[in-house]
Amino acid sequence: MFRRLFLAAAAAALLLPGAASAQERFITVASTTSTEQSGLFRHILPIFTAESGITVRVVALGTGQALDVGRRGDADVVFVHDRAAEERFVAEGFGGPRRHVMFNDFVIVGPAADPARVAGLRDTNDALRRVAQARAPFISRGDRSGTHAAELRLWQLAGVDPATGRGQWYREVGQGMGPALNTAAAQNAYVLTDRGTWLSFRNRQELRILVEGDARLFNQYGVMLVNAQRHPHVKVADGQRFIDWILSPAGQRAIASYQINGEQLFFPNATQPEPTS
Repeated sequence: MFRRLFLAAAAAALLLPGAASAQERFITVASTTSTEQSGLFRHILPIFTAESGITVRVVALGTGQALDVGRRGDADVVFVHDRAAEERFVAEGFGGPRRHVMFNDFVIVGPAADPARVAGLRDTNDALRRVAQARAPFISRGDRSGTHAAELRLWQLAGVDPATGRGQWYREVGQGMGPALNTAAAQNAYVLTDRGTWLSFRNRQELRILVEGDARLFNQYGVMLVNAQRHPHVKVADGQRFIDWILSPAGQRAIASYQINGEQLFFPNATQPEPTS
């Protein structure tokens, strides 16, 4: 009898407003595969939760898809890396304001044999032209991600239309950075990747960093609160608390402290002037 009364009391306690609100203390962040697959979120989110009591549920997709999640109101915060797409998101009234959080860079990796002879180049235009001229296998994410958008911009700057090689030397996988790197490793192909995911990637096989250091490979990340006027269920207070934390000295220190084999993956810049390019 006592056990039944205890279980009934426990069940009733779960229905109390305080217990319900405690159970519901979470936010949803739509973000990129790079922040997830690099291990950054595994490092920083427990710190935020310990300080705030708010759990963060991450939906990791390509940036274009993550922004679509925000447009539908299926996330409270969007944390991505395609500035042009982010600014459209804000201009369309789906969220904002946009704040920059951190940066890293893109690199072009490829097989050690390097059939396109791009190793050591700092000019991305020259490197991509050589890949196209050699018809060397190149793996594209092809998934509307921030990395995919950056890759397409780089091809355009190089004056190359990779679509002419689609299905031949230019191969789209329609997946995240990890699967794209796995495909490149299996096919001894070139691929554009963010450095953070590359540093955490283990199945490198013959792949090496071949091109890096070009200013055009700069990779900025931004964060935005989803517009609660469009989606009243958005958790404004808790979502803003996450944004405030990640822009704060504590959040920026957490980002800077994440390393793999002694190498820092992301560089906080919330307090620096907004980059213009």
